[in-house]
Amino acid sequence: MARGNHSVVSEFILLGLTDNPELQAILFGIFLVIYLASVMGNLSMIVLIQVSSQLHTPMYFFLNHLAFVDFCFTSSVTPNTLVNFLCDVKSITFYACALQVCCFITFVVCELYLLAVMAYDRYVAICNPLLYIILMPRKLCNQMIASTYAYGFTVGLIQTVATFHLSFCGSNVINHFYCDDVPLVALACSDTHLKELMLFIIAGFNTLCSLLLVIISYIFIFFTILRIHSTEGRQKAFSTCASHLTSITIFYGTIIFMYLLPKSSHSLNRDKFASVFYVVVIPMLNPLIYSLRNQEVKNALKRIIAKLCLAVK
Repeated sequence: MARGNHSVVSEFILLGLTDNPELQAILFGIFLVIYLASVMGNLSMIVLIQVSSQLHTPMYFFLNHLAFVDFCFTSSVTPNTLVNFLCDVKSITFYACALQVCCFITFVVCELYLLAVMAYDRYVAICNPLLYIILMPRKLCNQMIASTYAYGFTVGLIQTVATFHLSFCGSNVINHFYCDDVPLVALACSDTHLKELMLFIIAGFNTLCSLLLVIISYIFIFFTILRIHSTEGRQKAFSTCASHLTSITIFYGTIIFMYLLPKSSHSLNRDKFASVFYVVVIPMLNPLIYSLRNQEVKNALKRIIAKLCLAVK
């Protein structure tokens, strides 16, 4: 990726979350535990869905990809953060920083639209249950997933190229624990007006557009559930959406707080700690949300464990 004729920065220094050595050691342990739980949870979810024929439905097909995106998302940031907790100088090369920014944006956008696609899937399943298999064939599901990945990568590449074509000729110290667009743009010594406009418009469009798809889907779902006469039927319909609604609330709430609220209302340091929840904690929470609150996943897991126990005996 070309840096432009005016760039003299070959690496960036990450300030991280704290410069207190004792606190860094504690944070290293916490981040390591959360990251290992995230990796194990998401990879276990992927394996469980692949080996359980009962979970070979569109809903779990999308959940499989959500687990993959969460794994890639947190892995693009957390391992480097863990290494930096152990280093005195938290440096990252120019091109490694660019790669991290591209991966980060790509997987954020992918997750936004995956959650929207999953909302549409729930809409079809609840509002048109008899036509569910016809309206959600595997070919359409594959096309949705391919489009999500392609669009996410395109947005990530465009934003990354726009950022790293800026001139970085002054300070190379990033006030963050990973390479993020906003603090990087703040370091540029060239005109950042166009880049800031791109960041606001693209981030706003993707967040609001995907959220609008989610809201429309759940409006139809809500009125369909109200028309169900039996309490048991309502509870069953709602239970299929509960996990997804929890994920949506956490993910979109954090994004809106970080990127769409006026910057005067919160500091960059508060953004850093919001990012911890967003980048490190949420990818760990999703497997727990979809396993603990989903009876089909729990039943599939019990069957797999039972088969393993019989195989061992």
